[in-house]
This record gives sequence, structure tokens and C-alpha cells, in this order.
Amino acid sequence: MMGRYVARRLLQMIPVFFGTTLLIFLMVYSLPGDPVAGLFGDKGASPATIAEIRHKLGLDQPILKQYWDYISGIVFHFDFGTQIRNDRPVTEVLGDAFPVTIQLAALAFAFELVFGLTLGIVAGLRAGRMADNAILIFTLLIISIPVFVLGFLIKMVFAFQLGWIEPNVSNDQLLSEMIAPAIVLGGLSLAYVARLTRTSMAENLRADYMRTAVAKGLPKRRIIGVHLMRNSMIPVVTFLGTDIGALMGGAVVTEGI
Repeated sequence: MMGRYVARRLLQMIPVFFGTTLLIFLMVYSLPGDPVAGLFGDKGASPATIAEIRHKLGLDQPILKQYWDYISGIVFHFDFGTQIRNDRPVTEVLGDAFPVTIQLAALAFAFELVFGLTLGIVAGLRAGRMADNAILIFTLLIISIPVFVLGFLIKMVFAFQLGWIEPNVSNDQLLSEMIAPAIVLGGLSLAYVARLTRTSMAENLRADYMRTAVAKGLPKRRIIGVHLMRNSMIPVVTFLGTDIGALMGGAVVTEGI
């Protein structure tokens, strides 16, 4: 039964993959402007030069032919094409940037996991008290600040004014230099994890099985650590799983800042 379910879900990925890539391809194709002409900026280029580059990149082909060349290169040859600006293979560009992105996303995930769960547990166990209200206000403030604004604020305050961190990451990519970018990247997710943990724990504290555990005289550590945490972490773990992809994508923006 489980094998059939997994197989069915895997087969459903095929039309989703082709449908998503086709939709994105058509949306990018419909954007105004000519990417080849944009390479030359205000200087411009002769129509013959532009036509030659378009032919080299296959941009003079019908749109469905362009999509087929693109998708067949990915599926059969793991070839994502060539970057127009630098004339480098996309796989090579991704290979250079991917290790840094992985490190940054992993640090951000660890940051949101440790501090988000800690704040959520404290707020959930002290629901309605001063600590809970302070954490709710703090997380609301974090959610209301865009990630690029938070990045510039941290750079201005802690790098340029206080001098505690380096404003940019060196080529050595030291772990200490990536802490601040990881905080920026994981800040928003931290707030969501804290609020989700707090809400889940507050709801489970009022559940019947919790009252039963207390009535049995079980130790408080066992009640919280086993009964409460085990059930409260279900939605949190689900969110953390989906957030990994968001962190990978957000790392691209954070690296640029």
C-alpha cells in the first residue's frame, strides 16, 4: 500500500515538473526587452551582431523549439544552458556558488531551529504572561521588516558603526563572517517558528491527554518533554521541512546584499 502511494506521488511529479518549467519559460519569454540587446547597454550593436548572437543562443527558434531544447538538455544531459552575460555554462556558475549557498542556508536553518524553538517553547509555557507578550512583539517586529532592510540595518549598525563584523564576506568564506548573513536569512523564519511553536504548545496544554497526564501524577519534565513536545512539534517539523527550500532561494538575495 505504501509502495503504491510513493510510486503514485513520484509519477505525479512528472507533469508538475513539465508544467512548472513551461509556465516559467513562457513568463520569462513574455518579459519586455531583448536580452541580447541588453548585453550591449547604451552602446548598442549592429543588427547583424545581434542576429548572430541570437542564432548562437537559439533565440531565433520558435518558442516551443526553444523550450524543447532547454528541457531536453536538462533531462538528458544535465545541461542548463549558457549564461548570456559571461558566456559560461550555468552548471559551472551554480557549482561555484552552491557551496556558499549551502553553508549560508545551513547556518540560517540552525539559527532559526535553535532560537525559534527556544522562544516558542518559552512563550508557549508562559502564555499570557510578560515573557509571552515580549516574544510576540519581538517576532511581529521581525516579520514586519523585509529581509533586505534587515540586512542593510545589521550591516550599517554592527559593521560600519560598531565595527563588530566585517561588512563583506572575504574569498576565504570564514564561518565567523557568515554568522551575520545567516541571522538575516533566518530571522523571518525564526519568527514564524517561534509563533508556530508557541501556538501549538498553548493549544496542546489545554488538551485532554495533558490533563490526564497531570492527574496521573507524572513528573513535570516527562509531561512537557514527552507528551507536550511530541505532539506540539508536528506542525513545526512540517514547516521546517518546507522552509529549507525557501532558505536556499533566500540565500541568493542575502549573498547579494
